[in-house]
Formats: sequence, C-alpha cells, structure tokens
Amino acid sequence: MHSERLLEHFRNPRNVGELQPPAEVVDVSNPACGDLLRLSVRFENDHVAEVKYQVRGCTASIAAGSALTEWMLGKSRIELKMLTTGMIEEALGGLEAASKHAAVLSIDGVKRLLSS
Repeated sequence: MHSERLLEHFRNPRNVGELQPPAEVVDVSNPACGDLLRLSVRFENDHVAEVKYQVRGCTASIAAGSALTEWMLGKSRIELKMLTTGMIEEALGGLEAASKHAAVLSIDGVKRLLSS
C-alpha cells in the first residue's frame, strides 16, 4: 500500500514536462522494470533554476520524479551529489520494497545529469 504523500505526488505531479534548450536533458531507465525517466534542467550560477521531468513507469516512479524535482529546485551541483535514495523515500513517506526501484531511478537520473 502506498503512502498518502506518494499518492499525492502521483495524483498531482509537480514539474511535469520538458524544458527547451539550452536545458540539460538526460534519460535513464531501469532495465528490470522498464521504467524510463527524462530530466531536463536549467542551471543558473551553478544552481537548479528550473527542472522538469517525464516518466513512463509505475505509480511510485511517477511520484518519485515529482518529489525529486521539488527537492532539486535551487540546489547547487554539490548539493545534488548528496542526494540519496533514502531522501527520496522520505519525501514520499516511504516506499514498499517492490517500489524502491523508483528512488534508484531518480538517483540514476541525477548522477547522469552530473556526469554529462
């Protein structure tokens, strides 16, 4: 059973869509479940000024993308490096064992962004 916070992010996802260039865009996937995440981010002075996401996946992955983008706004690249799966899980009010891949997908997206 999903938490109420997770369901709120799923029902009313924040920051959905895609930013136009010169935003940085990364795609990641989870080969085990097939979920896909696209992050598009615009930085100003090394801080996230704007962020959007698109997910093709389960309820938890959609909610995790929403929570991730809310957390990312205003963060520096250094702060982004500190993001953990536990922080995503906490923002969603917890994740069931079968849904923990959603937090991993979010982390993978941030790691790809920082390595691009």
